[in-house]
Amino acid sequence: MSSGLMQGTSSTAQGRGFRRIVILLIWLVTVPTALLLVVGSLMLIFSETNLNIVFGIFVLALVGFTVTGIVLSLVYLRREANLSKLQMDFVSKVSHELKTPLTSIRMFVDMLQMKRVSSPAELEQCIAVLQKETTRLNERIDRLLDWGRMEAGRHVYDPHVESVDDIIKEAAAVFDASTVGRGVALELRVATGLPKVYVDRSAMEDALVNLLTNAYKYSGDDKQISVGARADEKFVYLWVKDNGVGIPRGEQRRVFEKFYRVDERLSRAIEGSGLGLAIVRHIVQGHRGRIDIDSEPGQGSTFTIALPHAPAKALALAAIEQASPEAVK
Repeated sequence: MSSGLMQGTSSTAQGRGFRRIVILLIWLVTVPTALLLVVGSLMLIFSETNLNIVFGIFVLALVGFTVTGIVLSLVYLRREANLSKLQMDFVSKVSHELKTPLTSIRMFVDMLQMKRVSSPAELEQCIAVLQKETTRLNERIDRLLDWGRMEAGRHVYDPHVESVDDIIKEAAAVFDASTVGRGVALELRVATGLPKVYVDRSAMEDALVNLLTNAYKYSGDDKQISVGARADEKFVYLWVKDNGVGIPRGEQRRVFEKFYRVDERLSRAIEGSGLGLAIVRHIVQGHRGRIDIDSEPGQGSTFTIALPHAPAKALALAAIEQASPEAVK
């Protein structure tokens, strides 16, 4: 409770400081600018000598540069304020993401230390929970590290010619394993004879798992989730569809921003760092593809990844490697 109040107070104080800086900047620059504008205009109207006309033009030019400086300063200050807010959101959300599994781990460790476990069944249950929570914590840390590498431009992909069908089946298997026992039937709709794609298979599977996990989180009790693929002359399309809450059109471009979540009230009840869709976009753009959304509030969402067909050179090299691996070496 106190932590939340401190964060709210800090955010409010930061907003007030930003407003004070803007007001001070406006007063320090606007008043002299207005005076210079008046003087320059009067000199152009009433002066008769060329020197005064030149001086008047100089003053007006100075006013133009000053106005430009004001605009650039305001843009810079606004950007700094947004960056500061993102940093605060990052600390807050990452702290929550790491604290949740750590709290469970600490609780069960305390139970074991105090010998409150009275039977082998309870001991086995405690160990299972500890294993689950440490895995969960490791996944959170890996996601944050992946995002850091992507933001720094240091994430390197290892593309190969891959089958879309294999990528989707593997992603579906990972998703099924993470939701086992929760009554979710994932439907696969993969067209036959799809062209190959030139991708980092592991990264693309991660992107699909992120989309499937997102669909699971934001669907209701009667979850209907499907994943599939189709193709046209230039692209192969991998899509994930759900019957969830949907996304308003005005929010659809922002859902790929880091830490952005459409409904903060809903997001508090749903686990997540706000990085999943941002990571998906990074992966897709790293493969020269794009990702689109088709969604309406209350009618679910469809996320579609468009990937270019594997280039002819990569297909030829893959065929040679498959026919004679030693020749490639």
